Amino acid sequence: MVFSRSRRRFLGRCAVASGSLLVPSLCLGRIGTSRPMKRVLGRTGIEVTTLGLGGQSSIQLPPADLSPTAIIQKALAKGINYIDTSNRYGPSQLRFGEAFREMHLIPGQPGYDQRRRRELYIASKSVIRYGKGSHPEVDCRTDGPDGSHTADDIRRSLSQMFGDGQGGYPQGAYLDFFFIHTLDTHLEVDAIYEGLDAPDAKAERIGALATLRDFRDGTNLTGLNPREERLIRHIGISGHSSSPVLMDCLQRDDDNLIDALLVSVNPNDRRYLNHQFNAIPVAAAKNVGIIGMKVFANGAMYTGEARWPRSPDDLVRSVGSRSLPSRTLVEYTLATPGVATAIVGIGHIDSQSQRCQIEQNLSAAQVPPESLSSGDRVEIERMALDAKDGQTNWFQLPLEPLSPPRHASVVAAIRDGQAVAQLSWQTAYAAEHPIQHYEIARNGRRVGQVAHRPQTSRTPFTFADPQDATAQAVYTITSVDAAGRRAATAPLRLANG
Repeated sequence: MVFSRSRRRFLGRCAVASGSLLVPSLCLGRIGTSRPMKRVLGRTGIEVTTLGLGGQSSIQLPPADLSPTAIIQKALAKGINYIDTSNRYGPSQLRFGEAFREMHLIPGQPGYDQRRRRELYIASKSVIRYGKGSHPEVDCRTDGPDGSHTADDIRRSLSQMFGDGQGGYPQGAYLDFFFIHTLDTHLEVDAIYEGLDAPDAKAERIGALATLRDFRDGTNLTGLNPREERLIRHIGISGHSSSPVLMDCLQRDDDNLIDALLVSVNPNDRRYLNHQFNAIPVAAAKNVGIIGMKVFANGAMYTGEARWPRSPDDLVRSVGSRSLPSRTLVEYTLATPGVATAIVGIGHIDSQSQRCQIEQNLSAAQVPPESLSSGDRVEIERMALDAKDGQTNWFQLPLEPLSPPRHASVVAAIRDGQAVAQLSWQTAYAAEHPIQHYEIARNGRRVGQVAHRPQTSRTPFTFADPQDATAQAVYTITSVDAAGRRAATAPLRLANG
């Protein structure tokens, strides 16, 4: 394999930085990270290790020669303090339960290590959108019983990880995070918000957010938490496919219930309707903690197929490749502005550090947020193009052009006693480059500019043009990105306010 000069320079820097002298082409990391680096996870104030343990891969689909418990115990022994699983990951939660029992992390059991439990941040997730009721067009899958609701999945997580696995769980068991998992549509966002503003125990349907709030606060506003249990500490959302859906969900959150966003981000993100210039900046602006996932695209960056793994044979058990070192992918995700940690599933552990995915990924994660320059990021994106011609992120919506400002309008109004033409619009969606600003034109002539900022609520962008200059006026509002690309609204004719 022949590398370009720029790639050779980049790999050389990577090898020097990692101290990898034996196999520089793989950019393997230093061995024996004693105190893993941590970052603050948004408004939670929690310090999480920059690498978290994902509950899929060989924990969900264990090969015959590898113990899921051994993976979990090794990760925690190495200092990883953030753990992620889900009610849709088959036996994953049960595997964590087995490890937790051996590590004395079960409340009420002899030798319970409460201090160690407090040092860990355990997250689970649910695809169920309703705490009560259902909708035929809304996804509510679970590996639990048919007809389950949000509270059932919370209790199922606690039972499988800390209890008897049959529905029972000990007093004092809790989850640090509970995520509404894989939001894909605006209808699903409507569903999870149902009943939040005015909880009514008699309502036909109650959304997941109102339910989770009760189980976070120990209240019973929904009638779904009669024992007023406080079983979760923080609420999150996750998504792979649609940044617009995640942005919608975050923008509706006027009460700041959502403390964390779990979102896919890797070097092929910009080849799709990306998250790093859309949902991630919105979350960061709201001080929502951001957790990166799909660092290796479920193995599709290497030998895995571009689909969900179905058996142990689908798992990638090696560490990186000559053309695409694994540490560069980990570093790319962690250098994405706003990202605090990255969860990675583990396909293989080994007594030899160079072959152990936990050790190599943890070593790669020992980087500050500003570890990569913009040029470094572009070079890694070029390297990732070698993986299936960049078509690795099958879970993500296809790339679309820069969008015009959305829901744009203009009306006559009075501002500070003066007649004006009041223009308003909702954020545009970025393509391969971040949005810089919006230009306002009247009758084809530019009259103003508004800087883009992450839109954290449904309050629109606005611009006021003096009314005395707007006779027979026709306006356009144009999105402009960092590459100079432009996308204009249809003509907007001034209407009476």
